[in-house]
Amino acid sequence: MTSTVHGLSTRHQGQSVALLSVRSQLTSESHLGALASSMEAAFAAMAAHTILSFQEPLFSSFPPPQSITLPANTQKAVAVLKGNSTAEGIVTLTQQDNGPTTVNVRVSGLTPGPHGFHLHEFGDLTKGCISTGAHFNPDQLKHGAPKDKIRHAGDLGNIVANADGVAEATIVDNQIPLFGPNSVVGRALVVHELEDDLGKGGQELSLSTGNAGGRLACGVVGLTPV
Repeated sequence: MTSTVHGLSTRHQGQSVALLSVRSQLTSESHLGALASSMEAAFAAMAAHTILSFQEPLFSSFPPPQSITLPANTQKAVAVLKGNSTAEGIVTLTQQDNGPTTVNVRVSGLTPGPHGFHLHEFGDLTKGCISTGAHFNPDQLKHGAPKDKIRHAGDLGNIVANADGVAEATIVDNQIPLFGPNSVVGRALVVHELEDDLGKGGQELSLSTGNAGGRLACGVVGLTPV
């Protein structure tokens, strides 16, 4: 009996050792698997960090986008004024985009004092200044002053000659564009003999010509390099 029990006990001890060995092996394999998973996760994190480390300088090295200002669309024109009198001069017109047109005038050979200055509808000089037609008036309004709401587009007021007969002026106007359907290119600028009464003189021609008298000098508005 004792031997049998001892044998059984020995056998049980062997089985216990075997179970412990198997359990130890399983535990080791489990630890190894966990360790492998941890290492894989660590490598993945390192790889992601490395990729970001390479990417960040690539994108951060470029400056942020900035707005680009395109150059303005500029048009420039010139008119050389001549006539049967001693009056002569040069007029330059400049416009940027849809802004107003700036007109720089210099006329010599005038009598001292104010002289009507208008843009006429035609650039026809076959009969001198008389063939330039009436004031440029696309809206079919009455004659007026440059700042009046009701006026011809070509009503540019007066230029004033000094004691030497020289008139210099700068006019800024919104109704004589160098672009678009109402462009004044190809029309004519005219200097008149008398003062323009700006439509307020009460004369027969006040509401059509400003009663500015004859035409001393004129020139066709033509494009010129900017």
